[in-house]
Amino acid sequence: MLTASLAGAVVSGAPSTLHAVVTGRSPLAAARAAGTLLPGRHGEPGLAAGLVVHAAVSVGWGTVLAAVLPRRHQVAWGTAGGLAIAALDLGAAGRRFPAVRALPQWWQWADHAVFGAVTGWILSRSDATSP
Repeated sequence: MLTASLAGAVVSGAPSTLHAVVTGRSPLAAARAAGTLLPGRHGEPGLAAGLVVHAAVSVGWGTVLAAVLPRRHQVAWGTAGGLAIAALDLGAAGRRFPAVRALPQWWQWADHAVFGAVTGWILSRSDATSP
């Protein structure tokens, strides 16, 4: 589960990072914005804080996915789970954080879908090798 979560976390930013590079935006804006989720940093984006938040949130959501994903079609279900997580992360929580709200939202949703898909894929591989 930890491996799946961290792998999902590492590659999940690919869509928004690619979009940022192509459009001339900072590819680190999303990571910095995540830093504002730490208590006391609401208006203070930061890269180190963002990486800590991203890792912690990814492990948390990866744990949830590992617990609830059906053992069949884990990539598809993981993708759907990633989109459900986006609805919570970006819809409910993200609205209260200006730095998160300012990010191109479609690409953030795509990042969440990638997180779910990759996490589901790695979980499916670990299930295949489990006794």
